[in-house]
Amino acid sequence: MTLLNVPGWVADSFPILRIVLVCLMAAIGIALIIVIMFQPSSSSGMGALTGQRDTFYAKDKSKSLESVMKRITVVLGIIEGVLAILFFVTLLIFRG
Repeated sequence: MTLLNVPGWVADSFPILRIVLVCLMAAIGIALIIVIMFQPSSSSGMGALTGQRDTFYAKDKSKSLESVMKRITVVLGIIEGVLAILFFVTLLIFRG
């Protein structure tokens, strides 16, 4: 059953497109988990309890790594969301 009139070759390619989208979503989901696991912890202010000192050099160095990891996380999350939307749009257009 189709909600929209689509050409036959497009309707025939939807099952393959769904498999590709699911594989991409799984790969990006795993990459997202790995990137989140490698992010440095943001326990600001905890140095006072352990006696550690935060120098300007250490803060600047961690900020650059932290900002790159956060940026990668955001980009992977957006890609994951777009792929999920595309997957469900293919389900709405053609169920077969």
